[in-house]
Amino acid sequence: MTYHHRKPSFDRDGFVIVRGFLSSADLAELTSNLDRYIRDIVPTLPDSDAFYLDKSKPETLKQMQHMGKDAYFRDYRQHPKWVALARALLGEEVEAQEPEWFNKPAGTESPTPPHQDNYYFNLKPPQVITIWVPLDVVDAENGCLRYVSGSHRRGLRPHGRSNVLGFSQGITDYGPDDTAREVRVELQPGDAAVHHGETIHRADPNRSPTRNRRAFAMVVKGESCRLDDEGHARYLANLKSQHQQMGLKT
Repeated sequence: MTYHHRKPSFDRDGFVIVRGFLSSADLAELTSNLDRYIRDIVPTLPDSDAFYLDKSKPETLKQMQHMGKDAYFRDYRQHPKWVALARALLGEEVEAQEPEWFNKPAGTESPTPPHQDNYYFNLKPPQVITIWVPLDVVDAENGCLRYVSGSHRRGLRPHGRSNVLGFSQGITDYGPDDTAREVRVELQPGDAAVHHGETIHRADPNRSPTRNRRAFAMVVKGESCRLDDEGHARYLANLKSQHQQMGLKT
C-alpha cells in the first residue's frame, strides 16, 4: 500500500481519485457493519448523530456522525489502508477522526452546497483531508461530487447559513468562475475520492427515482494541525442555533 505517487496531483488539484481503494472483501465487511449500526444503534441516537429528511420514513436517513461510540467504527480509525493514504498525501503522521456516513436518498431534493470542510473544522495549518468512499455507483444523476480544481490554494471563502441538513454553512459568493473549474467525479463502490480541507466541492440533488447515493467517510488530520479555538466556538454556536431552528433535539 504505497500512495506517495499520488501526492503531486493532490498538491496541484486539491483532490485525488483512487480506484478500487477497498477490496470487495473490505467493502463487504464495512457494508455489513453499517447495516448492523443502522439497524441496532441508530434508533438509540440523538437527532444530532443521525439525520433524517423525514424521521417517520427510515429510508430517508441522510447522515450519521459520531460513530466512534461503536467498537467497530472506533477501531476503523486505524485501518491501515486509510492511514497509509492519508500519511502519503499529507506528508506527516496522521490521526483519523470518527467515521461518518452520508446518503442522498432516491428521489429527494438533497443538494450539497458548495463548501470547504475546514470552514467547519477550524484547523491551522489546514493539513487535513477527507477520504470519501461510495457504497453505491455515483454519477451525475444521483449527485456525484464536483470539485473546484486548485481551490485549496486560495484560502477560505465566505460562508453563510445554508439551511441544508448536515451542511450548515455554504459558500456565499460561488459563481460562474467556480462552476467553470468544476471537475465531475463519477465513482464505483470501493473507490476513494480524497480532498484537501480547503478544496471547494459540492453535489447536486439525487435525481434518480430508484438509486440511493450512500458513502462512508473519514476526516484525517496531520499531526501539525491545531484547533483555532475562537473560530471553532463561533462555528459551534452557529450550528447549535441552526439545529434548534430546524427542530432537532441535541
